[in-house]
Amino acid sequence: MTQRMRFAMQLTLAAALVGLTACSKETAKPTETDISTASASESPTDTAPPIPYLLAPLTGLPVEKEVTNRPFSVMINNLAPARPQSGLTQADTVWELLAEGGITRLVAVFQSKEFTDPIGPIRSIRPYFIQVGEFYSGVLVHVGASNDAFAILQKQHKEDLDEITNAGAYFYRDKTRKAPHNVYSTLEKLRAGAEKRKYKDTAIVPVLKFDSVPPALATAESANQIDIKFQLSNYKVSYAYDSSKALYFRSINDSPHIDKNNDEQLSATNLVVLSAKHDIKDDVGRLVVDLDSGGEAILFQQGKVIPCRWERKEGDVIRLVKDGEELPFLPGVTYYHVVPNSSAMDKHVTYQ
Repeated sequence: MTQRMRFAMQLTLAAALVGLTACSKETAKPTETDISTASASESPTDTAPPIPYLLAPLTGLPVEKEVTNRPFSVMINNLAPARPQSGLTQADTVWELLAEGGITRLVAVFQSKEFTDPIGPIRSIRPYFIQVGEFYSGVLVHVGASNDAFAILQKQHKEDLDEITNAGAYFYRDKTRKAPHNVYSTLEKLRAGAEKRKYKDTAIVPVLKFDSVPPALATAESANQIDIKFQLSNYKVSYAYDSSKALYFRSINDSPHIDKNNDEQLSATNLVVLSAKHDIKDDVGRLVVDLDSGGEAILFQQGKVIPCRWERKEGDVIRLVKDGEELPFLPGVTYYHVVPNSSAMDKHVTYQ
């Protein structure tokens, strides 16, 4: 028998043995051990745990990771030469309050969104702006201060970044804008400044109440167009509700209020108007604004209006109350507007 014939016979025998083994496996009955082993191997022990449902603290909107970073509360110039401002579409919350001479200034609170674009123009701070910024445990960002505000910052050791006194390297001047409407910063610069001054980079902000279907809306009246007058007759803030986007779009003197960074019109899901006591402090017209005592308020949501009250407890944010219950916000950005209580609310706010 040749070597080639012996090799062929070996291949044939091996194939026969494989076939017999396969037949024996197909006909053999599984043992109890086999069943338990199979069940264990089929169980989804390697399945990843479900991702928790995370929400941004100040907006109630879903986020990919937990938001614990400390907010920045930035004083934004709102004079006509300062508009359009930069960065406001990235803020979680925006407050509009009177400064001197009937003009308003904005406090923009940044926490949950990451962006590299400019923020500004940034202007000086007042005592009640300090209070608003600290509602959210924010690092106060400003360019200078009134005498009273500067005294508070120094004596109470407030954690702030001031372009003039302690953090000039973390701001910059835009040569395309005229002073004093030309001071800007970025989140990267502000974080570097806060780190340099050894401020905490995390914070616990007050827990806000959110509800995707607020009960009070069921019986609320319609309010799709809103006009707000602070003090000056030639300065009017307006909002138009877009039901397709469920947003209020902001205008000033009937012109869209735009973010210079992206040419988008400023918008919000919740609008709040607070009536508060305003006192004139000095000949310059600097104000004292009472953000503690409570008063009349209006909440606008989903093209509807809810008259209510505002109140604030020590160490807390301002909350809206109706019939003894706190009113929830819809998930989204909230804009606050503080008007003097020296006139009735309907002198400051009209809607239809």
